[in-house]
Amino acid sequence: MSWSEKILRVDLGAGTCTSEPLNMEWAQDYMGQRGLATKYLVEETDPNVDPFSPDNKMIIATGPLTGTIAPTSGRWSVVCKSPLTGAIGVNVVVTMMFELLRLG
Repeated sequence: MSWSEKILRVDLGAGTCTSEPLNMEWAQDYMGQRGLATKYLVEETDPNVDPFSPDNKMIIATGPLTGTIAPTSGRWSVVCKSPLTGAIGVNVVVTMMFELLRLG
């Protein structure tokens, strides 16, 4: 598998970036970028958060096969609370994955 085993947290309000270890138990239980990103969102965001609030997180995630030759391994997801529906919104994108993964 190709997990980088790190998370980069970017706080736009404070202008800070911090690195921390990926929760590998969650990574194994919620295989793939959508499942893992959704788990982080559900665990770390209040269900009643306003979608436009700074407390709403936007999670950009790669999958465990990113950087390999596996079919569809070049995908990544953006997960946040949607302002349109108020539910969890997921968008899957199929570009730049090798570059994003190699950033570490």
